Amino acid sequence: MEQPAPEQHPLAALSALQRDVAALHEVWAGVSPAWGAVRGGPQSELEQLSDAGLMQVTDALARVRRDVDAVLARVAAEMSKRSGPEFGDSGFAKAQGFHNAIRLVAAATGASRSDAARLIAVGTATAERQTFTGEPLPSRHRHIAEALESATISIDAASAITTMLDRASMRSDPDRVQVVERALVDLAGRVPLETLLRGVREAEARLDPDGVEPREDELRMERSLTMREDGHGMVHLHARIDPESAAPVKAAIEALVSDALRRRDSGAGAVGEGASGPVIDDHRTIPQIRVDALAALARHALGCSQTLAPLAKTTVIVRVDLDTLVTQLGHARIDGIEQPVSAGTVRRMAADAELIPAVLGGDSLPLDLGRAVRLFTKAQRLALGERDGGCASCGQNIGYVEAHHIDWWERDTGPTDLSNGVMLCSFCHHMIHRDGWRVHAGPAEVWFIPPPHIDPAQVPRLGGRARFELREERAA
Repeated sequence: MEQPAPEQHPLAALSALQRDVAALHEVWAGVSPAWGAVRGGPQSELEQLSDAGLMQVTDALARVRRDVDAVLARVAAEMSKRSGPEFGDSGFAKAQGFHNAIRLVAAATGASRSDAARLIAVGTATAERQTFTGEPLPSRHRHIAEALESATISIDAASAITTMLDRASMRSDPDRVQVVERALVDLAGRVPLETLLRGVREAEARLDPDGVEPREDELRMERSLTMREDGHGMVHLHARIDPESAAPVKAAIEALVSDALRRRDSGAGAVGEGASGPVIDDHRTIPQIRVDALAALARHALGCSQTLAPLAKTTVIVRVDLDTLVTQLGHARIDGIEQPVSAGTVRRMAADAELIPAVLGGDSLPLDLGRAVRLFTKAQRLALGERDGGCASCGQNIGYVEAHHIDWWERDTGPTDLSNGVMLCSFCHHMIHRDGWRVHAGPAEVWFIPPPHIDPAQVPRLGGRARFELREERAA
């Protein structure tokens, strides 16, 4: 039985906004130049802020924006409620001269109709309700409502979560839905929106495991590839590929791109006869490298003797729980593909010799090699990939990361062990060494300790899969 909604002040929705606007004024005043007002207008004032001050202002502004969006969602939902079909031509939107509430909200805010519809949907999903007798009830998604009121998540994040939960809740246990909602709110407060969307897909697969396979069938039916040549002689390819078909394509192209980037980085600044880098500097953009990789794969398919570029050895990694593989109940994940796949798809893909099923919970391989071997083995990289999920620092796709020693092999005599390994993209690898970050790695978590000039308190920051992926136990 649902609990009554807590009594709220009529202006409670504005209290957070008022508080955070006051905080914004305080932050801005605190980071402005100490010598007083500057000349030249707002832009000159911004230009004289320190980097730390500019970041503080940005954080405060972002919080105010989330407050405004949360209040606006409530208002938009009320507009929609008063514009329902039961009101006919006397409904709120039509009385204002608009066909419906979506067009009214879009016109009032200057936003697109899709953004207006999102505001209305989130406001409706998080609004308090009433029983038939007028007793107050909490919203359908009270955890999201609380997060919006406290400005910890954005409207886009709330929309992604509520849309999925409304779709999956009809086939899921209500208590489990509540746990997943809390977990997604927790995730939304600490990761970018793109990473949250991956967690939303994962959550839907957990809530509705029977829906994974039908969804696969839908995606496979939607697959397509079109080719056309434009008036300038350029050929346009447009592909929509289901996860199972996309996995080897994506893995092969990303392997060639990673190989090119690795060779470019290793050759940077190298000159003379002993230099190991390429003779000619590689100035291609990543999209250009992808095109060249696709062309190399096509030439390879036409005949290995015609291949102009060596194909990097690569595999498709599918991560699956042992119980899922045995019972075929549940779902699995393909490295680099966000959409979960069914256990049946994993078994079908396992017929490919170039696929490695990384079975979680099975027998382990010897993964600590000490000082005997410098480079991390494939088994170690699989284990590090399971712990880190990609770049442990920024969450970059696992196709663009490498295993690195935390304590350097030569300088620190660091061992080639899992406790001394971390998966990093090239940018984060260079940033950590350049700025003096420290890294602590355990069996299940990676922590990054910022240097004093970034955080004087040097508070450790969680990284890896524990930061970027959905964890229900955190919210239970």
